[in-house]
Amino acid sequence: MREIVFDTETTGLDPFHGHRLVEIGCIELVNRFPSGKTFHRYFNPERDMPAEAFAVHGLSLDFLKTHQCFHACAEELLGFLGDAPLVAHNAFFDLGFINAELEKCAKQAIGRERLVDTLMIARRKHPGQPNRLDDLCARYRIDNSRRSKHGALLDAELLAEIYVELIGARQALLGLTSAMDGLAAWPDGIRATRERTIALAPRLTQAERDAHRAFIATLGEAAVWRAYL
Repeated sequence: MREIVFDTETTGLDPFHGHRLVEIGCIELVNRFPSGKTFHRYFNPERDMPAEAFAVHGLSLDFLKTHQCFHACAEELLGFLGDAPLVAHNAFFDLGFINAELEKCAKQAIGRERLVDTLMIARRKHPGQPNRLDDLCARYRIDNSRRSKHGALLDAELLAEIYVELIGARQALLGLTSAMDGLAAWPDGIRATRERTIALAPRLTQAERDAHRAFIATLGEAAVWRAYL
């Protein structure tokens, strides 16, 4: 199962009042584990940077002017997102800015049905408690010491850890690992192992393959080995 955890930074709170997307950070999860694949870009907003927004993320206009505008990266972003579910904290805010940028470059909007909003999950799981990103990091003992200001990629990394805690996936995976470790004690010697991500190079020569096929040919039409040829 592939999911994308993402976060954005902007020039303000409302894309319909001229505010723009200035940063996006995405983390790919496969079966609730980070795959190592990320997407991170800064964008030139083609407008000023309000002091209030700068105080939050520290992205100056001088810095952002050295980067491409959103439309130059739109196809690459959409390719990374694919058709995966999209996980974000206060997800409708982030999606609103992404879709506003997509509309400006005549791209199809991303459907709201793809969103998984961790803020809504946290509010249901921890009603009446503060559920900001920092609050959840403290609650789940996730190290956020690098987070002196908001940053889209760092916040996406933290949110990926929070997400698996919120949905109980970490405990389930730990339980599965413990069960697998217990298999080593079975009398039959059965043990679960991870599948290799890169297959080993074959050691058989072509001559050995040909000799094996010739041998199987002598066993008759009903030989089980024919199913593997």
